[in-house]
Amino acid sequence: MNWYKEGLNFECTGCGKCCTGCPGYVWLSEKDIENIINFLKITREAFLKKYTRLVNNRISLIENFVNYDCCFLKDKKCQIYEARPFQCKQFPWWKDNLISPESWENVKKQCPGIDSNNSKLFSFEEIEEKSK
Repeated sequence: MNWYKEGLNFECTGCGKCCTGCPGYVWLSEKDIENIINFLKITREAFLKKYTRLVNNRISLIENFVNYDCCFLKDKKCQIYEARPFQCKQFPWWKDNLISPESWENVKKQCPGIDSNNSKLFSFEEIEEKSK
């Protein structure tokens, strides 16, 4: 039934396009917060005050409301890549991107790593695991 049963190709190019240009939320779990504050070597309170906002009782990273860049995107590179949130690690395997071939093609317009020449073929099982 799933349209991607033969797998999908993806290889991150590090372009940063998934971190800009579209308003939204990067939801943070407690584990995400812990990883980031350890990486930045700052207190939880300082991190929450400087880099996050509360939305409907959930914590999200802030963004630049002019261009919608993530607060950690500098010169098209993630400044906390090693400690980036789980939601970021999941891209492009977000459920909304996997609804249909059209949704995959739509995200492909923004992401040069989808179906790129050097991309890895991810099996149906790998995609299902990554999209949880």
